[in-house]
Amino acid sequence: MSTDTAAEPDTSFSQRLWREGEPTYRQILTHPFLLGLADGTLPREAFRYFVVQDSHYLRAYSRCLALVAGRSPVEDAVRTFALHAANAVDVERELHASLLGELGITEADVEDAGVAPTTLAYTSYLTSVCATGSWAEGVAAVLPCYWVYREVGRTLVERSSPDPLYARWIATYGSPEFDAVVDQVLTVTDALDVSATEQARCREHFAVTTRYEWMFWDAAWRQYAWPV
Repeated sequence: MSTDTAAEPDTSFSQRLWREGEPTYRQILTHPFLLGLADGTLPREAFRYFVVQDSHYLRAYSRCLALVAGRSPVEDAVRTFALHAANAVDVERELHASLLGELGITEADVEDAGVAPTTLAYTSYLTSVCATGSWAEGVAAVLPCYWVYREVGRTLVERSSPDPLYARWIATYGSPEFDAVVDQVLTVTDALDVSATEQARCREHFAVTTRYEWMFWDAAWRQYAWPV
Protein backbone atom coordinates (compact mmCIF):
# COMPACT_ATOMS: atom_id res chain seq x y z
CA MET A 1 0.00 0.00 0.00
CA SER A 2 1.45 3.34 -1.03
CA THR A 3 1.89 6.08 1.57
CA ASP A 4 3.17 8.65 -0.91
CA THR A 5 0.36 11.22 -1.00
CA ALA A 6 2.54 13.79 -2.77
CA ALA A 7 2.15 11.76 -5.97
CA GLU A 8 -1.59 12.51 -5.98
CA PRO A 9 -1.82 16.28 -5.45
CA ASP A 10 -5.16 16.69 -7.23
CA THR A 11 -6.90 13.76 -5.55
CA SER A 12 -9.00 14.27 -2.45
CA PHE A 13 -8.38 12.14 0.63
CA SER A 14 -11.80 10.48 0.30
CA GLN A 15 -11.01 9.51 -3.30
CA ARG A 16 -7.74 7.94 -2.19
CA LEU A 17 -9.63 5.99 0.45
CA TRP A 18 -12.19 4.85 -2.13
CA ARG A 19 -9.43 3.44 -4.29
CA GLU A 20 -8.54 1.08 -1.44
CA GLY A 21 -12.08 -0.27 -1.28
CA GLU A 22 -13.10 -0.09 -4.93
CA PRO A 23 -12.05 -3.65 -5.90
CA THR A 24 -14.19 -4.99 -3.04
CA TYR A 25 -17.05 -2.65 -3.94
CA ARG A 26 -17.12 -4.04 -7.48
CA GLN A 27 -17.52 -7.52 -6.00
CA ILE A 28 -20.27 -6.26 -3.69
CA LEU A 29 -22.33 -5.16 -6.70
CA THR A 30 -22.19 -8.67 -8.17
CA HIS A 31 -22.92 -10.51 -4.94
CA PRO A 32 -25.99 -12.80 -5.24
CA PHE A 33 -27.60 -11.17 -2.19
CA LEU A 34 -27.71 -7.78 -3.90
CA LEU A 35 -28.55 -9.23 -7.29
CA GLY A 36 -31.49 -10.98 -5.61
CA LEU A 37 -32.60 -7.73 -3.96
CA ALA A 38 -32.52 -6.03 -7.35
CA ASP A 39 -34.50 -8.65 -9.28
CA GLY A 40 -36.77 -9.67 -6.39
CA THR A 41 -35.53 -13.28 -6.18
CA LEU A 42 -33.72 -12.98 -2.85
CA PRO A 43 -35.17 -15.57 -0.44
CA ARG A 44 -37.07 -13.97 2.42
CA GLU A 45 -35.07 -16.08 4.90
CA ALA A 46 -31.84 -14.41 3.74
CA PHE A 47 -33.40 -10.95 4.03
CA ARG A 48 -34.74 -11.77 7.50
CA TYR A 49 -31.25 -12.81 8.59
CA PHE A 50 -29.87 -9.56 7.18
CA VAL A 51 -32.44 -7.35 8.91
CA VAL A 52 -31.96 -9.06 12.28
CA GLN A 53 -28.19 -8.73 12.09
CA ASP A 54 -28.48 -5.16 10.82
CA SER A 55 -30.44 -4.39 13.97
CA HIS A 56 -27.56 -5.69 16.09
CA TYR A 57 -25.04 -3.91 13.87
CA LEU A 58 -26.76 -0.52 14.16
CA ARG A 59 -26.70 -0.70 17.95
CA ALA A 60 -22.91 -1.06 17.88
CA TYR A 61 -22.42 1.33 14.97
CA SER A 62 -24.25 4.13 16.80
CA ARG A 63 -21.78 3.76 19.67
CA CYS A 64 -18.86 3.88 17.26
CA LEU A 65 -20.21 7.11 15.77
CA ALA A 66 -20.52 8.50 19.29
CA LEU A 67 -16.87 7.60 19.91
CA VAL A 68 -15.86 9.38 16.70
CA ALA A 69 -17.92 12.42 17.72
CA GLY A 70 -16.33 12.51 21.16
CA ARG A 71 -12.79 12.40 19.80
CA SER A 72 -13.25 15.03 17.12
CA PRO A 73 -11.18 18.21 17.50
CA VAL A 74 -13.60 19.98 15.15
CA GLU A 75 -16.85 21.28 16.61
CA ASP A 76 -18.91 20.87 13.43
CA ALA A 77 -17.77 17.26 13.12
CA VAL A 78 -18.74 16.60 16.75
CA ARG A 79 -22.26 17.73 15.92
CA THR A 80 -22.37 15.75 12.65
CA PHE A 81 -21.36 12.42 14.14
CA ALA A 82 -23.36 12.92 17.34
CA LEU A 83 -26.49 13.49 15.24
CA HIS A 84 -25.70 10.48 13.09
CA ALA A 85 -25.22 8.34 16.19
CA ALA A 86 -28.67 9.35 17.41
CA ASN A 87 -30.14 8.75 13.95
CA ALA A 88 -28.67 5.22 13.87
CA VAL A 89 -30.55 4.49 17.10
CA ASP A 90 -33.73 5.89 15.54
CA VAL A 91 -33.26 3.74 12.44
CA GLU A 92 -32.83 0.64 14.61
CA ARG A 93 -36.06 1.50 16.43
CA GLU A 94 -37.83 2.07 13.11
CA LEU A 95 -36.75 -1.41 12.05
CA HIS A 96 -38.63 -2.79 15.03
CA ALA A 97 -41.67 -0.65 14.26
CA SER A 98 -41.99 -1.47 10.56
CA LEU A 99 -39.67 -3.76 8.64
CA LEU A 100 -39.25 -6.40 11.31
CA GLY A 101 -42.99 -6.52 11.83
CA GLU A 102 -43.67 -7.00 8.12
CA LEU A 103 -41.21 -9.89 8.13
CA GLY A 104 -42.91 -11.49 11.12
CA ILE A 105 -39.94 -10.84 13.41
CA THR A 106 -40.37 -9.71 17.00
CA GLU A 107 -37.89 -7.99 19.32
CA ALA A 108 -37.62 -11.29 21.16
CA ASP A 109 -36.63 -12.98 17.89
CA VAL A 110 -33.83 -10.45 17.41
CA GLU A 111 -32.52 -11.04 20.90
CA ASP A 112 -32.84 -14.83 20.58
CA ALA A 113 -30.93 -14.82 17.28
CA GLY A 114 -28.00 -13.09 18.96
CA VAL A 115 -25.04 -11.48 17.23
CA ALA A 116 -23.77 -13.64 14.37
CA PRO A 117 -20.02 -14.22 13.80
CA THR A 118 -19.55 -11.72 10.97
CA THR A 119 -21.57 -9.05 12.77
CA LEU A 120 -19.49 -9.48 15.90
CA ALA A 121 -16.21 -9.41 13.98
CA TYR A 122 -17.18 -6.29 12.04
CA THR A 123 -18.48 -4.33 15.03
CA SER A 124 -15.54 -5.40 17.20
CA TYR A 125 -13.10 -4.11 14.60
CA LEU A 126 -14.98 -0.82 14.30
CA THR A 127 -15.13 -0.37 18.05
CA SER A 128 -11.43 -1.09 18.44
CA VAL A 129 -10.40 1.44 15.79
CA CYS A 130 -12.79 4.14 17.00
CA ALA A 131 -11.73 3.67 20.64
CA THR A 132 -7.98 3.23 20.28
CA GLY A 133 -7.03 4.68 16.89
CA SER A 134 -6.70 8.33 16.02
CA TRP A 135 -9.67 10.57 15.22
CA ALA A 136 -8.90 10.28 11.50
CA GLU A 137 -8.66 6.49 11.70
CA GLY A 138 -12.09 6.36 13.30
CA VAL A 139 -13.56 8.45 10.49
CA ALA A 140 -11.98 6.19 7.86
CA ALA A 141 -13.25 3.04 9.58
CA VAL A 142 -16.90 4.15 9.79
CA LEU A 143 -16.95 5.72 6.30
CA PRO A 144 -17.58 2.58 4.17
CA CYS A 145 -20.91 1.91 5.89
CA TYR A 146 -22.07 5.32 4.69
CA TRP A 147 -20.46 5.41 1.29
CA VAL A 148 -20.89 1.81 0.13
CA TYR A 149 -24.58 1.84 1.05
CA ARG A 150 -25.10 5.06 -0.90
CA GLU A 151 -23.44 3.68 -4.01
CA VAL A 152 -25.32 0.38 -3.69
CA GLY A 153 -28.57 2.29 -3.19
CA ARG A 154 -27.98 4.40 -6.29
CA THR A 155 -27.23 1.35 -8.40
CA LEU A 156 -30.12 -0.77 -7.16
CA VAL A 157 -32.66 2.05 -7.49
CA GLU A 158 -31.85 2.14 -11.19
CA ARG A 159 -32.56 -1.60 -11.44
CA SER A 160 -36.00 -1.09 -9.81
CA SER A 161 -36.72 -4.23 -7.75
CA PRO A 162 -40.16 -5.74 -8.46
CA ASP A 163 -40.49 -6.75 -4.79
CA PRO A 164 -42.15 -3.85 -2.90
CA LEU A 165 -40.38 -4.65 0.38
CA TYR A 166 -36.96 -4.82 -1.23
CA ALA A 167 -37.69 -1.73 -3.32
CA ARG A 168 -38.54 0.24 -0.16
CA TRP A 169 -35.31 -0.81 1.55
CA ILE A 170 -33.31 0.14 -1.55
CA ALA A 171 -35.05 3.52 -1.81
CA THR A 172 -33.85 4.45 1.69
CA TYR A 173 -30.22 4.33 0.59
CA GLY A 174 -30.79 5.70 -2.89
CA SER A 175 -32.60 8.77 -1.57
CA PRO A 176 -31.46 12.43 -1.75
CA GLU A 177 -31.72 12.55 2.06
CA PHE A 178 -29.18 9.77 2.53
CA ASP A 179 -27.04 11.28 -0.21
CA ALA A 180 -26.83 14.51 1.81
CA VAL A 181 -25.84 12.58 4.96
CA VAL A 182 -22.97 10.88 3.14
CA ASP A 183 -21.82 14.18 1.64
CA GLN A 184 -21.51 15.59 5.18
CA VAL A 185 -19.15 12.78 6.16
CA LEU A 186 -17.13 13.10 2.96
CA THR A 187 -16.67 16.79 3.68
CA VAL A 188 -15.32 15.93 7.13
CA THR A 189 -13.05 13.28 5.60
CA ASP A 190 -11.56 15.62 3.02
CA ALA A 191 -10.82 18.22 5.70
CA LEU A 192 -8.68 15.79 7.74
CA ASP A 193 -5.11 16.96 8.26
CA VAL A 194 -3.03 13.82 8.66
CA SER A 195 0.50 12.68 7.94
CA ALA A 196 1.39 10.18 5.24
CA THR A 197 1.85 7.49 7.89
CA GLU A 198 -1.56 8.13 9.42
CA GLN A 199 -3.15 8.25 5.95
CA ALA A 200 -1.75 4.78 5.29
CA ARG A 201 -3.47 3.49 8.45
CA CYS A 202 -6.71 5.18 7.41
CA ARG A 203 -6.55 3.57 3.99
CA GLU A 204 -6.03 0.17 5.56
CA HIS A 205 -9.03 0.62 7.87
CA PHE A 206 -11.18 1.74 4.96
CA ALA A 207 -10.16 -1.33 2.96
CA VAL A 208 -10.86 -3.68 5.87
CA THR A 209 -14.30 -2.31 6.71
CA THR A 210 -15.26 -2.34 3.04
CA ARG A 211 -14.39 -6.04 3.04
CA TYR A 212 -16.58 -6.44 6.11
CA GLU A 213 -19.44 -4.86 4.15
CA TRP A 214 -19.07 -7.62 1.55
CA MET A 215 -18.85 -10.23 4.32
CA PHE A 216 -21.99 -8.89 6.01
CA TRP A 217 -24.07 -9.45 2.87
CA ASP A 218 -22.38 -12.78 2.25
CA ALA A 219 -23.22 -13.94 5.78
CA ALA A 220 -26.88 -13.10 5.15
CA TRP A 221 -26.84 -14.92 1.82
CA ARG A 222 -25.41 -18.01 3.48
CA GLN A 223 -27.33 -17.38 6.76
CA TYR A 224 -24.07 -18.04 8.50
CA ALA A 225 -24.29 -19.07 12.16
CA TRP A 226 -21.77 -20.04 14.84
CA PRO A 227 -20.37 -23.45 13.80
CA VAL A 228 -20.28 -24.80 17.37
